[in-house]
Amino acid sequence: MEDFFKIGIITATHGLHGEVKVYPTTDDVKRFKKLKKVTLDTGKAQTMGTVLEIESVKFFKQFAILKFQGIDHIEDAQKYRKASLLVPRSEAVRLQKDEYFIADLIGMSVRDEDGTEIGVLKDVLETGANDVYVITMSDGRELLLPAIKQCVLEVDVEAGFIRIHILDGLLDGA
Repeated sequence: MEDFFKIGIITATHGLHGEVKVYPTTDDVKRFKKLKKVTLDTGKAQTMGTVLEIESVKFFKQFAILKFQGIDHIEDAQKYRKASLLVPRSEAVRLQKDEYFIADLIGMSVRDEDGTEIGVLKDVLETGANDVYVITMSDGRELLLPAIKQCVLEVDVEAGFIRIHILDGLLDGA
């Protein structure tokens, strides 16, 4: 299981005083209002894991505009462009029953109704109506399975498997 979750990506600077525009990768952009700090992941060893304290938050269209403590000029903020913002699992949003973090699901074993392993969950596509699980099957085919109660029978994050029912016709084109 992941220890940190990505909640946004810094896309650009905003203004001249060190603010940054953040594209949220979380379901609720308003959650930035409750955060006190985030961990920076630039992909570079020297800044990996840097903790930044959030000084202020405002919103513009689908973006969050963040101001970090100690970053007061556009030049200071520019170096963090394209960096991911992470929060530890302990500060992640609370999930409802039958809700899961996508990061926890990726890589899980997928089993049929009888418990026979048929593949691995490769990705989760977020559509409007319901999520779609992208499953790489053992024979190399790819199955797109709607994440609905009729198809997803059991999810056991601790044991690392998902038990599914494949509706008629879903494997015809795979």
